[in-house]
Formats: sequence, C-alpha cells, structure tokens
Amino acid sequence: MLNIHTEETPGGFVVCRPVGELDAFTVSQFRQSLAELASSERLIIDMSGIPFVDSAGLGALIGGIRRTRELGGDVAVACDRPTLVRLLRTTGFDRIVSVTETVEEAMASLNKDTTAEEPR
Repeated sequence: MLNIHTEETPGGFVVCRPVGELDAFTVSQFRQSLAELASSERLIIDMSGIPFVDSAGLGALIGGIRRTRELGGDVAVACDRPTLVRLLRTTGFDRIVSVTETVEEAMASLNKDTTAEEPR
C-alpha cells in the first residue's frame, strides 16, 4: 500500500511525500501523482517514507522528474534512508537530480539552482 501526501509550502515549493513501498503494485498511483504535479515550478519528492523501491518505482521517479523538467520546472529528492540513498547513488540517479537528506536541504538546493540561472 502506498499513500501519497502533497503540500504546497509558503516559499512556493510543492512537496510530494509517498509513504509505503514503491513497487510494481503501487507504481501506477505514484506515476499518476507525479503527472499531476509535473507543472510545479519547484517540486520536492520526499522519499523518506519509502522503505523499498524496485526498478518500476525508480523508472516512475525518473519519468516524473523528466516530465516536470520538460514543463519548465525543477526537482530535488529528499531522502534520509541510507539504503535508498545508496541505491540512488549507485544507479547514478544523483547525477540527474539533487539528492539531499532533508526537505529543507532540497529547498536550499533548488533555491541555489534558481539563483545560479538568474542573469547578473
């Protein structure tokens, strides 16, 4: 079972918090949620409530990130689970998107990226 909580912060971030296993049985729900959030300018996916991700879940995560970026948004992933962070780093996922330990660090990462893109 997978529950997905979404909130918008006062700073203009949309935080998506899936809770539960992200696998072939729950991936369609996750994919749908990410599709609905794809128009967000600054999306943070908090994976701290996910104890397990299979290849289908990882594929949905990458697809959601790609779609958000295609629509002009930016994405960061927050995760404080060492085994999941190790998976994200081993698969090279952290080279396509910022992976931080906390949501606050993810927000700072997206703010830094936005500031770097602004002309001086």
